[in-house]
Parts: sequence; structure tokens; C-alpha cells
Amino acid sequence: MRNQLTFEYILTPAGIEANRTLTFDEAGVIVSIETARVREADGYFALPGLPNAHSHSFQRAMSGFAEAGGGGESFWTWRELMYDMAARITPEQMYDVARLAFYEMLKGGFTSVGEFHYLHHLPDGTASPEMGDAVIRAARDTGIRLALLPVFYQTGDFGKPALEAQARFVHDTPEQFLELLGALEVRPSGIAPHSLRAVPLECLTELLECCAEALGEDFPVHMHICEQRQEVESCIAHYGKPPIELLGSTVTLDDRWSLIHATHAAPGEVELLIKSQVNVVLCPITEAYLGDGFFPAADYVAGGGKIAVGSDSNVRIDGIEELRWLEFGQRLRSERRSQLATEQGLGVPLWQQVCETGASALGVNAGALRPGCLADVVVIGRSPLSQIDPSRLPDALIVGGSGSNIGDVYVGGRKLIDAGGFSGAAEVESAFSDTMKTLLS
Repeated sequence: MRNQLTFEYILTPAGIEANRTLTFDEAGVIVSIETARVREADGYFALPGLPNAHSHSFQRAMSGFAEAGGGGESFWTWRELMYDMAARITPEQMYDVARLAFYEMLKGGFTSVGEFHYLHHLPDGTASPEMGDAVIRAARDTGIRLALLPVFYQTGDFGKPALEAQARFVHDTPEQFLELLGALEVRPSGIAPHSLRAVPLECLTELLECCAEALGEDFPVHMHICEQRQEVESCIAHYGKPPIELLGSTVTLDDRWSLIHATHAAPGEVELLIKSQVNVVLCPITEAYLGDGFFPAADYVAGGGKIAVGSDSNVRIDGIEELRWLEFGQRLRSERRSQLATEQGLGVPLWQQVCETGASALGVNAGALRPGCLADVVVIGRSPLSQIDPSRLPDALIVGGSGSNIGDVYVGGRKLIDAGGFSGAAEVESAFSDTMKTLLS
């Protein structure tokens, strides 16, 4: 494999640099970035690949099938449709759907993905690693870097048993869950207690202790939290505290924790998150799609908080659009412009923030183009967008660009997207189409 790439411009931790050659070793790790000595570049503008810190790949099959209603629809009515899809999907269909989702993630600028995976049983109810293994194969066959985060799910709501529709997600005990972890084709990157409504407090502490014995002390922990107002109200009614405050009084929150959404965190809880240095993973397209609301991301970042992004429901997969929704959502919330910008502008600090935090959240050695990190690279091609001064291109990309501006994508130095295309794309799309006909019949 060729181990050098030259770009006209490249975003490094030091800023935008011109005419650089990136050299990486056989493992795909960058060993140097130096002034180029060749005239012909491999691409115009290189950015670190985006980590997708939160994905449910099977939900890619739902795009376009949950839009009926007269304005009264909510997260909770959408959830019923999701349960219906989750009840029917087979390992073979899971592979086809996940493979398409991962291919689209690569095209959309994501080079790694944290798969928040909770389909742990076959459609007939048999406990099996087959669904997780289908996701693993889909990632392997597309080349995206997978951080598998198996989900522990026990109850249906605070103090209530799991619903029949949730049966494919549930493990009765942490010991059963550990059996699943050991049966999967690859060692999980971390775990995901689904939420405080799905994992009772007494079980959460037991789960963390059991998993520490199996995975070591520093494994990533991801959890949904405060996504919906009803969730917050139910938590207070059951435990007497809102979710983040409750979690912080139960476990030691630190930088190995990633809390997903945190949309309705109270001001004191936001301060707790900043102090604890947890990763807050925002999924702006999905949060808009489900009508969740806006997390106070601008205030959080200004206070020293760390944010990453995820594609979550995968209703639309475009890393650049996630960042635009992130910034524009804060503008709508505050009725002010340039909420996540610094003296460097918007594009550079925002891209660097979500890359570095996302890589940390997934436990992958990526997120920046510098020696010692994996050579995960997204290349912006020449287009009308690139005709402005290169120092402004990241800003233009966020406010006016999309995945269509991405030319090549490399994971560990290996080119997976070539001029926006993917080898075998026709077969991937055809298999997905056939699966959808079966799922919807």
C-alpha cells in the first residue's frame, strides 16, 4: 500500500497548512507531516475524518416511513414504528441495512462509527450474537472503523417491566449480557447502558463492575439521557432527581462517559457535565427529526465542555450537515449568529472539536491529522465552494456545503471513497433495495 499522500492544504492541530505530504506506516498511523517535494497533489483540502459517535444503523431502514400525522406526532409515537421494524429485521437484513448505512457514512465524511447496538435476539426471541455479528461484517466489508457498543437494556420505563416490543433488546442480568459480549466476533469497544429508564440504578452499578472485570477499567460508557421532557419528568417522579443529577450521584462521571443528547439538561446539570469533562454527543439531524429540542451547546462549549456528533437514526447521513444543524440550531435557540465560532472562524474550531471529542468518546486513536494518529482523511474536492480563500473554506463548508463536496475518503491511509464513489456501490444499494421490499411487505 502506498504510504504517502500530498495535499494542497491540510487542517492540522496547528491550523491550515499548505503543500504538505502526510506519511503513514503499514498500520495506517501517521509518522510525519512535512513540506511536499512533489508537484502533483493527491487532493485539494484534507480534513481529519469525522468520528460518528452515535449510530443505530438498523434505523436507516426507517427513512421516509414515519411521517404520517397532523402535527401531534412525537418521539414516543415514532418509537412504536421503530419497535415494529426492530421486531422483524433478520441478521441478513441487518447486514444489508448496516452496510448501506456505513457506506453512506463514509461518503458523508465519517471514518469511524460508534454503533449503539441493541438488537441482541433473533426475531423468534432466541438470544444470539448473530445480529451484532451482522453489524461487524457490514463494517468490515465497507472498511469503516467500528467501535461496537453493545447496549444493556432491562426495563421499559422507570420502575416498570420491559414491554413485549422491547424483548429483542433485553437482558435479565449483567451476567447474561457478559455472555453476549464474549460470543461476539470482535471484542466490544465499550458498553452502552441504554438509559436510566431502561437500566435501574442498582443494576447500573452492578453492570459497570461486571464489565470492568471483562473489559478492563477504562472502557467507554455511552448512555442516552434527557432526550425528552417526559423522560425527565418520569425520572423526577420515580427517583426525586432529574437524570443527569441522578447519574452523577450514582457513578463517577469522567471523560470515559459519553452522554447522548442531554437535550433537557437543567443549568446545574450542564455545570456538572462541564466539571466532569464527560463527552456530550449531539445528533442534530435526528434531534430535529424527532422534535427533541436544542441542547445549549454554545454555552456548554464556552464553559469548557466537550461535544461530538452522531448520525443516530440515520434518517439522513451527512457529517457536514450535522455540523451545520449543530451551529444553526444554536442560532435559532439564541436568536444570534456565530454561536460556535472563535477568532479562527466557525469551520476550523467546530470540525476539530467534534473530531477530537468523538475519537476520545469511541476510544480510537484518530480525530486529528498529526503524527501518532491514524490516517483517517476526508478530502474536499475542487468546486465553486473551493474558489474562495482556503482559510475560509472550512467556514463555507459548514454553512453552505454537504457530503457532495467530499471527493476521497481514507481510513488508516486506505482509500475507500474515490471521487465520491465506492467500489461495489451498485451491489450494496441493490441488496438494500431488495431487503427493504421484504421488510415492508
